[in-house]
Amino acid sequence: MNASAEYLQVQRLSDDELVRVHTPLVRRIAYHLMARLPPSVDVQDLIQSGMIGLLEAAKNFTPTRAASFETFAGIRIRGAMLDELRKSDWTPRSVHRKVRELTEATRQVEYETGADADSAEVMQRMGIDSNEYNQILADAATSRVLSLSSPDSAEGAAMDVADTASRGPAGDLEDNGLREALAGAIEQLPEREKLVMSLYYDEELNLKEIGEVLGVSESRVCQIHGQAVVRLRARLDGWRVND
Repeated sequence: MNASAEYLQVQRLSDDELVRVHTPLVRRIAYHLMARLPPSVDVQDLIQSGMIGLLEAAKNFTPTRAASFETFAGIRIRGAMLDELRKSDWTPRSVHRKVRELTEATRQVEYETGADADSAEVMQRMGIDSNEYNQILADAATSRVLSLSSPDSAEGAAMDVADTASRGPAGDLEDNGLREALAGAIEQLPEREKLVMSLYYDEELNLKEIGEVLGVSESRVCQIHGQAVVRLRARLDGWRVND
């Protein structure tokens, strides 16, 4: 459908009809997000939040020849789902604790050596084996220990550091500084970790798709992602993070 035809169609549809026609869009976005989330997240919760986003989109959309309702609604739907995920922390406290310990070990090794900490050094520092190390990396990659999922609007942060409600100008300045620090830290990641972060957060590929691109298993991609998350936490030690 060309832009003019869509413009005329949207003009003719009521809010209820817009919601009915675009309900499949909610499910599509929800299942796309689920490919990037742990199994403990209920897709129906995402769909419910997404429907609220769709209702708001239908209520607030003003048809213009330059704007697509599907694009406008998609932003609202995905934003509503991400807001719901930010409110919910499905991660056990023990997972947070172990990831913090891994982060601190990584920070110490990199401080002492002045180089990227490798897995053997970190495992030796923590006194753990590869199985436990890889499990912590998997937990780091799938929990909300460090959120790099941002809203679709430019107003969102690349990293959730706190509840932004009721924050003043000082908080906004802090968030802006954190975004810059995060961007710099990502740029300094080892090449493979940086590539995985780019494919995951910028290109929105899931772990299986990234594995196909890199020619490695999905579990290996999860480990690389976890290593990147932990390394970023270690290098952003001076910033407030949301655990």
